Formats: sequence, structure tokens, C-alpha cells
Amino acid sequence: MPVLHPAVEFYFDFSSPYTYIASEWIEALAARHGRTVDWKAILLGVTFQAAELRSPVSHPIKREYSLHDFDRSARFAGVPFTLPDPFPIATQNAARLFWWLKDERSASAAPWARHCLRAYFTRNVNLADVDALKRLAAEFGIDPDEAEAVWTAPAWKARLRQACDEAIARGVFGAPFFVVDGEPFWGNDRRAQIERWLASGPF
Repeated sequence: MPVLHPAVEFYFDFSSPYTYIASEWIEALAARHGRTVDWKAILLGVTFQAAELRSPVSHPIKREYSLHDFDRSARFAGVPFTLPDPFPIATQNAARLFWWLKDERSASAAPWARHCLRAYFTRNVNLADVDALKRLAAEFGIDPDEAEAVWTAPAWKARLRQACDEAIARGVFGAPFFVVDGEPFWGNDRRAQIERWLASGPF
């Protein structure tokens, strides 16, 4: 029987440019090494607070470099990218929909995440705008009213809080954040290390 390897855990935030870039390569990279990807939506603001951190773009000395690097990193990865306006945004509603899909219609969760990330970072669709998110849900095949009922429901608010709490307990403090065989990797720029680990194991 073939050896079953655990999935690559992929913690992501819908307002993170580096998450968007990583979301475009992680599935193919994992598949090359016989792995699946376990997508997990979190809120960076919550993890930053737990880690006593701030977003790089909130620091004047880091902001211009970060904005430049987002664009450069996307070009390097060969993915389309347009810095959205406004940026960053609150993404709890998109994340609550993700967890609803993951728990109720699991095969649709990762495609929903990619749909949202591409919409925000290539089409400037403001995921924080209720009407825009409802239209995006309709594009994806989710009834807009059902989508709104989900993201306003206490149960799915609690599900996202639980996911954030679990991530923090695992040591997650940013996004994208990967866990491979228990080994943590933070950042889109850890792609080569993740690939080597999947190919040949610990180093």
C-alpha cells in the first residue's frame, strides 16, 4: 500500500498579498510530492494582536518597501497582481463563508478562497463591502442571501474565532503560514525550503 503523507497545512488571510501569491503555487507544489493542501482561513489582525505585531504597511519605514515587494514578488511568481484600494481590508465575512463551505461543502472551500483572493488582488473587488461580496458569492454559485445569512450567523462567527484561536495555539503569527509534517514555515518566500522538505525530508 502507498504511504499516506499528511496534508500541507496552509494558513491564509484574504487581505494578504503574499497569501494570494502563495495560493497560486501551493497546490501544484504539494501535488508534485503526493500531498494535498489543508486550507485554513484566519484573520491576520487577530494573530498580530496575539504576537504583539503590526502589519508591515502600518510602519512608515516599511510601507513603501512592502508595497514595492508585493508587486515584485507577484512578477517573480508570474501571477497577475494589482494593489487594491482600499488596502488592507477586513475579511471576516469571506473567511466565515470559507469555514461554512469547508464544514458543509468541503470541496468548494479552497476554490472559494482562490476566487476571493483573485477577485481582490486582480479585480479590486472589495471583500469588506457587503454588496460586493454578495455579488462575488453569486459569481461562485452561492445564493447571495444565503451567503449573508452565513456570515451574520453566530455559529460561523464562532467557527472563525475557533480557527484563529487554534492557529495561535499552533504558533501561527502571520500569513501565509505553512506546517509540513509539524515543521512551520512562514511566508511566501519559504517556497524553496518547503519544496526541499517535501522532496527529501528534514534538513
